[in-house]
Amino acid sequence: MSRAVLSIGSNIGDREAHLRSVVEALGRRAVAVSAVYSTAPWGGVEQQDFLNAVIVAEDAAFAPDDWLRFGRECEAAAERVRVERWGPRSLDVDVVSCDAGDGEVLSEDPELTLPHPRAHQRAFVLVPWLDVEPDAVLTVEGETRRVDDWLDGLEAAERDGVHRTDLNLTGTGVGEQAR
Repeated sequence: MSRAVLSIGSNIGDREAHLRSVVEALGRRAVAVSAVYSTAPWGGVEQQDFLNAVIVAEDAAFAPDDWLRFGRECEAAAERVRVERWGPRSLDVDVVSCDAGDGEVLSEDPELTLPHPRAHQRAFVLVPWLDVEPDAVLTVEGETRRVDDWLDGLEAAERDGVHRTDLNLTGTGVGEQAR
């Protein structure tokens, strides 16, 4: 079974609809969807706040590259244009972590580095991930730690920039299992 943790974000257009489009495209492959968070932009580019969420998805037929392809297809459907690094976007879908059935996939491939090389630095990824997997672990440069430990290591300003909203992407309740 291939299992992926996907981080989704949007700060242009109908942000909620862009996020919901990923959940809908996954269908039953989405096994857990976090609450939606409003977050300050990351990376120093002046822009509107983001809406962010995390989805845990499973598909026995998917390899890590398939999750990347899926994310890019969702971004293209939302008419994402890559103009500026860390700039505004209609939809961003990042593969944060992947388990191909025998543990966390570790890859230094420049096309798909796994786990995501900066996920441990981003509260907008870690906070929603903990919504759906309170015991999640993440490996960074050979060090495996609980996600809540990575989060505790961030500066307070980074953590304080992540605010839970009342938005619901699944219809099953905020931050609940999708099935």
